[in-house]
Amino acid sequence: MKYLCGIVLFVALLALSIRPSEEACGYEACPKTKSNMINIHMVPHSHDDVGWLKTVDQYFYGHKSSIQHAGVQYIIDTVISELIKDSSRRFIQVETSFFSKWWAEQSETTKLVVKKLVNEGRLEFTGGAWSMNDEAAVNYQSVIDQFTLGLKFLDDTFGSCARPRIGWQIDPFGHSREQASIFAQMGYDGEFFARMDHRDKNNRIDNLGMEMIWDASATLSNDEIFTGLLYRHYSAPPGYCFDVHCGDDPIIDTKSYDNNVKSRVDDFLSYVTEVAKHYRSNHIMIPMGDDFQYEDAQVNFKNMDKLIKYVNERQAEGSTFNLFYSTPACYLNSLHEGLQTWPNKTEDFFPYGSDDNSYWTGYFVSRPTQKRFERDGNHILQVAKQLSVFAELSSDQQKEDLAYLREIMGVMQHHDAITGTEKQAVSNDYDRLLYDAILGGTHTARDGLRKLTNLPNGEFESCLNLNISLCAFTAENADNLVVTLYNPLAHTSSQYVRVPVKNENYEVTDEKGRVVASEKVPVAWQVLALEYRNNDTQHDLVFKATVNKIANYYVKKVESTPETKKIVLPTESKKAAKKNATKTNDAETFAEGETVVQTSTIKLVIDNESGLLKTVEMNGISENIDQSYGVYRTYDSGAYVFRQYHQADFIIQDGGVEFTVYDGPLVKEIHQTFSPNISQIIRLYEGVNHVEFDWLIGPIEREEEFGKEVVFTLNSTTASNGVFYTDSNGREMIRREKDLREDFTPGLDRQPTAGNYYPVTSRIALQDNNKRIAVLNDRAQGGTSMQNGQLEIMLARRLVRDDGYGVGEALNEEQYGQGLIARGKLYLILSPSDESTSTERLAEKEIHLPFWKFFSKNTGSTNSVAKAVPSFDDFPKSVHLLTLEPFNDDEILFRVENFLDQTEGKVVSFNIRPIFDYLNGVEIRETTLDGNLPLSDLKRFKFHHDSSGQRPEQVEYYTAAHKPLAAAKAQEASDFSVTLQPMQIRTFIIKTQ
Repeated sequence: MKYLCGIVLFVALLALSIRPSEEACGYEACPKTKSNMINIHMVPHSHDDVGWLKTVDQYFYGHKSSIQHAGVQYIIDTVISELIKDSSRRFIQVETSFFSKWWAEQSETTKLVVKKLVNEGRLEFTGGAWSMNDEAAVNYQSVIDQFTLGLKFLDDTFGSCARPRIGWQIDPFGHSREQASIFAQMGYDGEFFARMDHRDKNNRIDNLGMEMIWDASATLSNDEIFTGLLYRHYSAPPGYCFDVHCGDDPIIDTKSYDNNVKSRVDDFLSYVTEVAKHYRSNHIMIPMGDDFQYEDAQVNFKNMDKLIKYVNERQAEGSTFNLFYSTPACYLNSLHEGLQTWPNKTEDFFPYGSDDNSYWTGYFVSRPTQKRFERDGNHILQVAKQLSVFAELSSDQQKEDLAYLREIMGVMQHHDAITGTEKQAVSNDYDRLLYDAILGGTHTARDGLRKLTNLPNGEFESCLNLNISLCAFTAENADNLVVTLYNPLAHTSSQYVRVPVKNENYEVTDEKGRVVASEKVPVAWQVLALEYRNNDTQHDLVFKATVNKIANYYVKKVESTPETKKIVLPTESKKAAKKNATKTNDAETFAEGETVVQTSTIKLVIDNESGLLKTVEMNGISENIDQSYGVYRTYDSGAYVFRQYHQADFIIQDGGVEFTVYDGPLVKEIHQTFSPNISQIIRLYEGVNHVEFDWLIGPIEREEEFGKEVVFTLNSTTASNGVFYTDSNGREMIRREKDLREDFTPGLDRQPTAGNYYPVTSRIALQDNNKRIAVLNDRAQGGTSMQNGQLEIMLARRLVRDDGYGVGEALNEEQYGQGLIARGKLYLILSPSDESTSTERLAEKEIHLPFWKFFSKNTGSTNSVAKAVPSFDDFPKSVHLLTLEPFNDDEILFRVENFLDQTEGKVVSFNIRPIFDYLNGVEIRETTLDGNLPLSDLKRFKFHHDSSGQRPEQVEYYTAAHKPLAAAKAQEASDFSVTLQPMQIRTFIIKTQ
């Protein structure tokens, strides 16, 4: 293996002597093609997972080779040393997280060499995000953040020549429409991927449909993007893996008995002849690489050089194939110049089936606690970024902590991280990284609050165990406690707050000394029974808070407060239920065997005999809703794949549920026990227009031969006719229809349920002409509707086998010597079908980014005065503060979104001059979605549909659809007006004094 050594210095000095005018990057650096031939764009690449079988660092450093031989630092080392030997060679680098780690260890000489390669288009960044993110379990906010991070590193390090033009999503297990939209909004020219349902792919191969124009939004205009599927995964052609990890024959071209040039060229041309039959143009793209290849890049390039030489020599004999090093961007540029038309795509590529018995829908749910932890990471990241801006935090430690949190959140978007498809040891490492990063984020937020509030010495403790009603700080200091709430949303929000406390009496007051209604609610016994839980606190203090950006609430002990009323209803039998019937103000048990629990806006009816929810009434609609839990007993499901063993192995509990009702003026709770390992609380808050289902699952029992997968089920009388709706990464909703796909007929004989599962990142819904039922969630999950009026959401899985797709171990999560216990929440909204779903959108935002709670001791009066924080309440109600963060030392990134779609909202306009002035702005410029390209420079490829009826006469481009905002401090306020179409996101960089 050859590494960078003396030759690097020599070549670097030689390269640097070349006049700058001879450098060209981007499409100007693309190789010349031949119009009368089949042009074979050979793309050297290495797919480097940011954690999978080994941890991130183990992959980078080449550690733990007994697990997998892979060392990314050596890959980049040897690729650079080979690129500088021949100006025709090309390589694409994808994962910026690994490259940035490598870059930090390089000498200045090596950095000069690499910059030269980038400026000549020989080393091309493709994708360019911090990781190659998943597309099913991610939320759009985190995807945008990790692209912003990766592209900013490339821009800061290399300038415009490093800006990727292509999305390279070759390994995610299905592809979302929102991801394609994000690429379009960033100005990318196209995207390529390698996984598609096998039936869809076969159909496209037969019908020249492997490449298409993807209409990536039902609302946004100019959101189309060229999309292509690789012919044979992302691997080299069979027999042509020249990597040291492979056993394929090298090309032997000497006077040797083993000389194999003819056979190697013959076989290669036979392969590409077949490939070319299934693509529309005289250009095809052949990837040359695979997972963690090019660790000794000399072997790869030496053989590829020979292949190019001998394939092209055949042209003298009449061959019509032209082979050369290229990149996905150069390939797409050739297609763009070809002036062809292409088929259209409007929905997405879920679910992905690699065969009729293998639908990759299990990973929508795998490792549910990790999926929730990732959401917590995003939550504190948004809080810390905003507070860093408002408080003007600038110390090295504060910058380092924020940067680290950004980076780890980028890692967590990786398609083997948030998906839960990694080995258990790697999952543990992800948890460690994220925990450390979250702690850093809480420290940054604490520093910001000390500058912004009137508590310069406040502890501002964050408690990460609030999901099990545990916080040591509140347990010890509830007698004089300050609860500081930070609202990361744009608009003032009212939400209920829960604080773990001991069994004492408390009073809550606001910043003006006014008493705030509160009550003490007992923690569910299943939570108290957790073996590892310290039971110092067995109650939650609940109160309703209203917060613009920052608000303090004060808690102290008092002599007495009204007790929460409760009704105990053991439901072993109908007779027992009747015997224990009692009546209070807002909950009553009727002789006919029903218990009614209601607030001023919602009424629930529980069937006393079964113990199950029976009826929901809200928003003027009354609906029979039977809600329960079901268990799939599965034989060979795995981390990736959900496989039902047979239809009889799915049982929904239809009774035997014990329940207790806790009734108070602010909160009503129905505590239900379904089984020793499944329980939930149905919760109503006064004035809140949704029903909360607080579920607790685990330890899931395993049999020797069978695993189990637990689902939340909801049955109604809704005449949904097989149609339901799921969100795309938390943004637009996509219509689903049972057993149907947009472009092909799926094979569902063996796995009818798994083949109808879709990602549910924030919401799933169904409706008829009269009513609509939506269920919102707090983490990525999977869901379906297998019967009219029915919704099903999978919550947790514990399995006994690996599914054979690489991870090599069963998904069997354990903690504290037993199976994992997971807790989470779902939210039900029932409404008339003709009403706007904008209330669901607002609920999504409050669930995704609720108040972050900080706790301090109340030390009495202080002379400190709180610093004013800007209000965004002047923004239209549909405008979301998507991002506010430090960008450079003197720049702030500001991103706003109209979160309603075309059916829910309208065009809105508002003025951002007040925010600009608060931030001491000097200039403002508008950029593409990622924040790194001036919007005025946007120029991306436009392609034409087959349905247009004619071929374009010249190449066409998309440019900015509106005049980019650019203004300076001296200009009029009217120059700072912002207009947002439905679903539009606009991104600005504010330069500050």
